[in-house]
Amino acid sequence: MFILEKPFVSNELKDYLEASQAAVLKNDVALEAAGTHKLHLVDDAEARERLTSGERIYTTSENALNWIYANAADPSLTATIDAMKNKATMRRLLKSVYPDFFFEEIDAENLKNVKFEDLPCPVVLKPSVGFFSVGVYTIHTREDWTRALSDIESTSENWEKLYPECVLGNGKFVIEKYIHGEEYAVDVYFDENGNAVILNILKHDFSSESDVSDRLYYTSKEIISEKLAPLTEFFNRVNGVLGAKNFPAHVELRIERNGNVCPIEFNPMRFAGCCCTDVGLFAYGVRTYEYFIENKKPDWEKLLKGKDGKIYTMCVLNKPVPCPPIRDFDYDALCAKFERVCCLRKFDYNANTIFGFLYTETTNPEELKFIVNSDLTEFIR
Repeated sequence: MFILEKPFVSNELKDYLEASQAAVLKNDVALEAAGTHKLHLVDDAEARERLTSGERIYTTSENALNWIYANAADPSLTATIDAMKNKATMRRLLKSVYPDFFFEEIDAENLKNVKFEDLPCPVVLKPSVGFFSVGVYTIHTREDWTRALSDIESTSENWEKLYPECVLGNGKFVIEKYIHGEEYAVDVYFDENGNAVILNILKHDFSSESDVSDRLYYTSKEIISEKLAPLTEFFNRVNGVLGAKNFPAHVELRIERNGNVCPIEFNPMRFAGCCCTDVGLFAYGVRTYEYFIENKKPDWEKLLKGKDGKIYTMCVLNKPVPCPPIRDFDYDALCAKFERVCCLRKFDYNANTIFGFLYTETTNPEELKFIVNSDLTEFIR
């Protein structure tokens, strides 16, 4: 069963839901999203029965977690969601796997009492429950710490307006060790036996060490071939502690130079948010939600044929900070910077913090350098 929620439902997902006639919870978002698509909508009572019977559930957004919390009869399901959503809880669960990893949870109002000189910098400061790099700060110096506390004080009220408490909230922050190494985002599900099935691996690049934005993710045959086996082993080891079954997740992690894999965050009941998981469809023909719901496992040897040298990107077109007045955004000029655009999803930039999402195919690494370093002001009119 699918639960559709704001902020976005892609046409690609709606096409699949219509073709498969998979059950979709009938809510306001599903009714609005359906449009001309003929979806198999089910009411709360039937959806609750499906959830109780153990049917696999996929959500497009963590905004759907409130419904699951209110209707789930299986405490192991909500316990797994809680563990993944709360970064401090997950760190405590994984203490046996990472005994030397520094982290501390602290109430937001007590951050001002933390002595900077006691922090084992560099560290990362972030909400215990969070989403979309909101409220995440890399701390190297006292100035970084001061700026972070000032920004939290001035912008936290806006976070509360944009996201429900189940997505971003609980009034606590985590201070944890800065993890060096390359960052990746993985769409993975745990099957009926708790075994990990990886559906895509995206490398997450940054413009600098202090950058924490979600601007650029990309996948390729080379990334999948190199990282599939070690990351599958990592997820199976982690799930030996977590115990998730029939459960989808989007996981951010870093791989250190010595090959050690260290998780950053687990996002439950979904893959890459805002239907960004469709990058797997554009790259390899993999509808990740279909694979999860229908218990399919990718034949990567077959899927990666003919993909040598090709890079598939997912670019978050976030606004610059500060953002100049916007009369228009030149999407055509932006798209002209790339060899091939697989998909452009425009957002109402007057009502959102982003201009949209861009998916590309390229053989030119210079395109990656451009998009990760551009503040996009050249396209603002």
